[in-house]
Amino acid sequence: MFMVVSVITGSNAGLGLATAKGLAGAGHEVVLAVRNAAKGDAAAYEIRRATPNANVTVMSLDLASLASIRTFAAEAAQRFPTIDVLVNNAGVAMKQRTTTSDGFESTFGVNHLGHFLLTQLLHGPLAAAGGTARVVVVASDAHRFARKGLNFDDLQAEHSYRWAQAYGASKLANILFARSLARRWKDDGITVNSLHPGFVASRLGRDGDGGWIGNAAMTIGRPFAKSPERGAKTSLHLALSPSVASVTGEYFASCKVRKPSAHGRDDAAAERLWQVSAQLVGLG
Repeated sequence: MFMVVSVITGSNAGLGLATAKGLAGAGHEVVLAVRNAAKGDAAAYEIRRATPNANVTVMSLDLASLASIRTFAAEAAQRFPTIDVLVNNAGVAMKQRTTTSDGFESTFGVNHLGHFLLTQLLHGPLAAAGGTARVVVVASDAHRFARKGLNFDDLQAEHSYRWAQAYGASKLANILFARSLARRWKDDGITVNSLHPGFVASRLGRDGDGGWIGNAAMTIGRPFAKSPERGAKTSLHLALSPSVASVTGEYFASCKVRKPSAHGRDDAAAERLWQVSAQLVGLG
């Protein structure tokens, strides 16, 4: 039987797991692209409990490693010649500046560069969907923390690092990437949209990446946060709803189009970011 295939990064917990559950419940074969295989297996078990006989595949992906991304993309393309939905969900918020295995500042490297490379390496399977594929980019209204836009003179935050600024800049980069990709892939029939999921009770900032400040902030804010299931509604709307089948290049919140900040609508900055990113990941 023909299966609709969805790939979700960072899908072993929180928002990503809720998104994977929703897609499995809709009859999709879900590919959990996760850094920790054991946690991925636990997530797959949970999905199968929620949706008996769900088709779930766990694959290792470390977005902090270009080599891992390339290996994952090659294996995914071989196992799934057609991919219908790609949800770029994974993200980190680092209290202190750290670097990926390739020397990139981790927040920018994982949240933006990793997904930038992954998405383009999966172009073949997405294009093979025959004009119905969707790329869903989980950004955030935290992109407004980058009040002056992206600092192209210090994208890697080598001269000044503040975790909220770095996280906001990475989310702004997500939005700009989605805008650029939507224009580039429009003729392929692949839609690309970004979204704000709301303040979600997730593991972001609580698994050591945000330090004690991130842990405390998420703990204090948890009573006011959305559940992962509520937070996943806009991701699922963009992945599944017929009403947005031809919508591309937009930013959504609460399942509706919303204007990002002026910096999030700066197409000159989006193009500059594309060129810089392509060079950094070896696609230039």
